[in-house]
Amino acid sequence: MRLSTRIALAVGLTVPLLVLATGWLLLRLVATDLHHQQDTHLRESVTLRDPSFDISVSVTCYRQVFDAVADVVSEGARVVVQAKPEWYAPRGQLSLRATEIKPVGVGELLARLEQLKKSLAAEGLFAADRKKPLPFLPQLIGLVCGRASAAERDVLENARHRWPAVRFEVRNVAVQGVHAVPQVVQAVKDLDARDDVDVIVVARGGGSVEDLLPFSDEQLVRAVAACRTPVVSAIGHEPDNPLLDHVADVRASTPTDAAKKVVPDVGEEYERVRFLRDRARRSVRSFIDREERGLANALARPSIEDPHRMIDERADQVAALLDRGRRTLGHLLDRADSELTHTHARVVALSPAATLRRGYAVLQKADGHVVRDPAEVTADETLRARVAEGEFTVRVDA
Repeated sequence: MRLSTRIALAVGLTVPLLVLATGWLLLRLVATDLHHQQDTHLRESVTLRDPSFDISVSVTCYRQVFDAVADVVSEGARVVVQAKPEWYAPRGQLSLRATEIKPVGVGELLARLEQLKKSLAAEGLFAADRKKPLPFLPQLIGLVCGRASAAERDVLENARHRWPAVRFEVRNVAVQGVHAVPQVVQAVKDLDARDDVDVIVVARGGGSVEDLLPFSDEQLVRAVAACRTPVVSAIGHEPDNPLLDHVADVRASTPTDAAKKVVPDVGEEYERVRFLRDRARRSVRSFIDREERGLANALARPSIEDPHRMIDERADQVAALLDRGRRTLGHLLDRADSELTHTHARVVALSPAATLRRGYAVLQKADGHVVRDPAEVTADETLRARVAEGEFTVRVDA
């Protein structure tokens, strides 16, 4: 008998056990203590338990082994462990060194869903920038749900209570079982193809992980990602988290919450309108009052109240300046007249006409040449004599 088998029998290990020829063990256990610790060799340490026989065993493994199942293995999850037994003599402690940990049952299902979730997230189907905003007041809402289900009733009643005029296009489908996925996918596609549908709500009540599996199906996730109409996921209750929640544009914790997110409350909107109307009225009244005060202050100014006052105050000054200007201009004109008279007298005194009036005459030849020298004339030459009062002809004697 090999050492591993002898150790197992020695400690009374009654869990389902398969001893491999290489000394490895395959055990089906339940995770009970996930407050794992990491040592200096980057190994994780967890505790697994057999609930049937109340036996616990410590399991160590490298970090990459535990990280592969860390997202899906929680306390109470059933796992299969491939490990080798290790005996620590100073403490008398038996432990297992695992090389592989696999979830079984629901744990295995959750592990597959987690892998699908990571794959779809890597494609960008869950990215926040792909999310479309919901319309403020949808005219027609598409509802995909089970026939006569509590989810359908919750959505319709709460939505109509919040906004009585809201309209629905309801598509009843199977929400669990083999027919659920194709029916839900077809209903979503049909509603998305209609131009009058403003938003689509996919609703279902709570259930087990197996019941909600259709809403984590890859085909449904891709169909919702391809929708041009905003989609609201309202599956199960708050703890439930199918993959549809991640790809939908809005996630509602319950069908009732979906109704609240999709349509506004008419009472709240009425109060908001009343509040905004009152605020607008107060703003207009305040503006008018402020402008009236500003106009009253402007009219109270002396320049506006008695606009002729400044003119009256300056009238005497204008009259004095006008009189001064007239006197100055008179003095200037008198002086100019006196200077003109004197200049005229001088011009007259120096004028040739004044000389002629004193008895002088100007002799000119026939060609108009003025005679200045007796040698310029000859005997019997006729000259023209010009005097102050006219002219006459004279003859030169020999």
